[in-house]
Amino acid sequence: MIDPIPTEMAQKIANCLYAGRKIEAIKLYRDHTGKGLKESKDFIEALEAKLLSKEPEKFTAPPASNGKGCLMSGFIVLAVFIFLIIILFARSK
Repeated sequence: MIDPIPTEMAQKIANCLYAGRKIEAIKLYRDHTGKGLKESKDFIEALEAKLLSKEPEKFTAPPASNGKGCLMSGFIVLAVFIFLIIILFARSK
């Protein structure tokens, strides 16, 4: 059986999620319940989805992009690096 979370703790967790601080919300939940990381993460992600569908206007930070922007940034840096190497070799000849 799942023990209910006290209202004050639930509000702290919700405020963390509204501010985009999911890791902090997971830590609060873990500290309060003693659950494992996976269970806590799954619970917080389900809660986040529920809160997002009920009160999307309260969320101040957009949800994480799962690293898609990171990959594009890597390609841009690589392209600039290759471009600079080509320019340096062209000048040396």
